[in-house]
Amino acid sequence: MTPAPTAQPGTATTVKYVYDFTEGHKDLKDLLGGKGANLAEMTRLGLPVPPGFTITTDACREYLRTGSEPAALREEVSAHLAALEQRMGKQLGRGDDPLLVSVRSGAKFSMPGMMDTVLNIGLTDDSVGALAAQAGDERFAWDSYRRLIQMFGKTVLGIEGDLFEDRLDEARARAGVTSDVELTADELRKLVDQFKDIVREHTGREFPQDPREQMDLAIHAVFDSWNGERARLYRRQERIPHDLGTAVNVCSMVFGNLGPDSGTGVCFTRDPATGHQGVYGDYLQNAQGEDVVAGIRNTVPLAELERLDPASYAELLRIMETLENHYRDLCDIEFTIERGKLWMLQTRVGKRTAAAAFRIAVQLIDQGLIDETEALARVTGAQLAHLMFPRFDADSGADHVAGGIAASPGAAVGAVVFDSATAVARAAEGERVILVRRETNPDDLDGMIAAQGILTSRGGKTSHAAVVARGMGKTCVCGAEELRVDAAARELTTAAGTVIREGEVISIDGTSGKVYRGEVPVVPSPVMEYFEGTTRPGPEADDLVNAVHRLMSLADDARRLAVRANADTAEDAARARRFGAQGIGLCRTEHMFLGERRELVERLILAESDGEREAALAALLPLQQGDFTELFTAMDGLPVTVRLIDPPLHEFLPDLTELSVRIALEEKPSETDLKLLAAVRRLHEQNPMLGLRGVRLGLVVPGLFTMQVRAIAEAAARRRLAGADPRPEIMIPLVGTVQELEIVRDEAEAVIAEISREHGVELNIPVGTMIELPRAALTAGQIAESADFFSFGTNDLTQTVWGFSRDDVEASFFGAYLEKGIFGVSPFETIDADGVGSLVRAAATAGRATRPDLKLGVCGEHGGDPESVHFFHRVGLDYVSCSPFRIPIARLEAGRAATAVS
Repeated sequence: MTPAPTAQPGTATTVKYVYDFTEGHKDLKDLLGGKGANLAEMTRLGLPVPPGFTITTDACREYLRTGSEPAALREEVSAHLAALEQRMGKQLGRGDDPLLVSVRSGAKFSMPGMMDTVLNIGLTDDSVGALAAQAGDERFAWDSYRRLIQMFGKTVLGIEGDLFEDRLDEARARAGVTSDVELTADELRKLVDQFKDIVREHTGREFPQDPREQMDLAIHAVFDSWNGERARLYRRQERIPHDLGTAVNVCSMVFGNLGPDSGTGVCFTRDPATGHQGVYGDYLQNAQGEDVVAGIRNTVPLAELERLDPASYAELLRIMETLENHYRDLCDIEFTIERGKLWMLQTRVGKRTAAAAFRIAVQLIDQGLIDETEALARVTGAQLAHLMFPRFDADSGADHVAGGIAASPGAAVGAVVFDSATAVARAAEGERVILVRRETNPDDLDGMIAAQGILTSRGGKTSHAAVVARGMGKTCVCGAEELRVDAAARELTTAAGTVIREGEVISIDGTSGKVYRGEVPVVPSPVMEYFEGTTRPGPEADDLVNAVHRLMSLADDARRLAVRANADTAEDAARARRFGAQGIGLCRTEHMFLGERRELVERLILAESDGEREAALAALLPLQQGDFTELFTAMDGLPVTVRLIDPPLHEFLPDLTELSVRIALEEKPSETDLKLLAAVRRLHEQNPMLGLRGVRLGLVVPGLFTMQVRAIAEAAARRRLAGADPRPEIMIPLVGTVQELEIVRDEAEAVIAEISREHGVELNIPVGTMIELPRAALTAGQIAESADFFSFGTNDLTQTVWGFSRDDVEASFFGAYLEKGIFGVSPFETIDADGVGSLVRAAATAGRATRPDLKLGVCGEHGGDPESVHFFHRVGLDYVSCSPFRIPIARLEAGRAATAVS
């Protein structure tokens, strides 16, 4: 964040709170917000931008900190407003030719939850007549005035927006028209009076008639919106810091609602849904800017502008090319045409779908606009994960009921709901839902987050629903005009007359724009088939597959971190290897003792003599040896880290309460049941995850760890004799002190040496430990004396550092902690770099100080989390390990981490 200048004691402040559009540039997003910085950049490029100024994020933060605007702000705004009036030759809301302005929020990151734009500020009962005379169009003036009161009332004064919409619907009904543009000046004048009545009734005051008061109130409303519920929700969703603040942009008005030679539009330099090059966007004649984004009137494709206004269309194409080459990326552009004159209102690097991100990155390399390092920075593991999701089976014979605009790809299935509150409530109960609206608005944000997908009957690729859905990676179909959505009746009706009521299941395809009744089966995505090896890149392959392959190859070439898999079966190991795993970083052997083998574990626990215990272990030994043989075969030539049994033994026994009740109800319990109950009672612990588990089992239950080590060594020896290259590694879990590790290691090495002699093969099997307790991290230097490697178990390390039981707290108070901003994201999802991460860093440093060749890895699920992968790269680990399906994500993020600019 760009720091604000500070005052020295005894001197006046030097903070500058307001910048003219001519003063900034695109690299000042921290200070001017994304919108303000880009308006300044377009001004510097000589593009047609209406004059204006930006109030900085510094001013917003000071306002939020103190509850009032900075002392110097009003004077600075007055000076810039005076300069703007002089340049335009007009006064704000006064005179024969009144100056009108828009007030727009503009944070560093595009945030749909921020305050809506307020247009036409400066219009009053006095100036509306002057505007009509100056424009020669009375209808235009009253339409602009009713828009101001409606926007101002909802956005600045907090009046329910439906109150205005209902009056607008009534006016259209009385006039017998379907569109706002068909209302006459007299009808609009009556609407203005009704809108002012709404303001008076719901605020207890008249609509402000002082133009400067209108502007000041709108500026404060932008500041206040930073901490609004929608904005905070979106920041939590997108992990945007809460302390950035927002800038405010005050821009002189240009009018797209002056008649058929005027209009407004949004365009993209490439298709944000697919990434394909071409002319993409929406245009709306005789409209103001928010009409397109709001989706309240269906637009025409941007290409239609070539017929309506060839000169403006040609100029727009030139500007689109200029901006894309300048920003070296897909640009999202808003523009207005005022009586044949083109004006640029906004540009930004456009949000895009995951597929578009990969395609565009590769296209820009080929065009020479970016290099390979920059291309890797343009895609993310989260986007790659989205591309691996299944898609609908086109040959399933599904009941196709409607079609719309493919706004954001994906295959979404769920129950129809018609409002955000219902979407949130039903999703919280575990139900999949599809949010269906005529058009969405910022108030729908929480419902859009909760839903599997969004379907609207109005709007295009640049509508609110489409833009927000693409930003969140949600499936979205917009502009399905043949659907009649009746939110009040909780139903939608298809063109064929089929009624679909709330709660019925539909399926929406954001790639084709098709809507189906019922649940449509899915098939693997081409990207998943590529990772599985059933689809190969090349001239015949899908261009998306080729783009993914190219960027994955770049990531693999660049990354320092190896990527391993958490896998316990040969099937998972084989899949992980297909997905690019360079070994197994965690084999959880406890998963091998379930099912039919559970009885053998019970026999081990119930053993009353050495002979009985050895018999149980002898029965388990060949089974374990078979398990490891399969794993070493699947991962031949690659390391396989086997963690010795970790959970408490009672997890392999019946529940104490259930067993007690069952035996109590038996007339004559068997001796076996009674012995089992005694064993369960003996092993019962109040807090078993902090009890007899991990290395403690190996020390307390004779022969358990020795049996596992023998099985590993036997399997490795036999594979080696067969000409294979097994590379096992033995990991001791839950070590808290070096003495524990020394005892188990000595026993393990004795068994390995014995097996080596028996088979006449050399077995070099490293023995290391899992660092998952704070004490282990704090004494890592000592533990490294007896460890060949460390593997950080960040799941348990997070639990023990925070004092959290993951299974309990995530279902109880985590939601409240996220809501209150204590967490930005769950520490079990992304590593807590300040707390848990500090221990990882300290342990890595101390371990390597003792043993420079100490191998370091991580085997908690953080190993597949994009942000965590970057952290592990920075602290110098050698590898990350994660579940098989997250391996491609970890590979990509490891490459991005290696090429990231620090």
